[in-house]
Amino acid sequence: MIGKLYFVAGRVQGVYYRATAARHARDLQIKGYARNLADGRVEVLAYGSEAAHAELVKRLWIGSSASKVASVEAVDPADGTQIPNDFSTG
Repeated sequence: MIGKLYFVAGRVQGVYYRATAARHARDLQIKGYARNLADGRVEVLAYGSEAAHAELVKRLWIGSSASKVASVEAVDPADGTQIPNDFSTG
């Protein structure tokens, strides 16, 4: 299981972006979360297969119908980050 932390910038808050990301993650059997950051970005923590991550990144770029994604940055999560049991928004 691969873990990645994605930072999504653009018009991604208040446009159902997190709910859309959660739906896609659940469809791809990814565990993690999507949450708003104070700087206007959305943080997505994702744990899943390599193939699931490849598809998730494509879907993160698309977002919701009202969103406009400017960038998706991926980094490795901090060591010791606990793998969630499901995918949530917060």
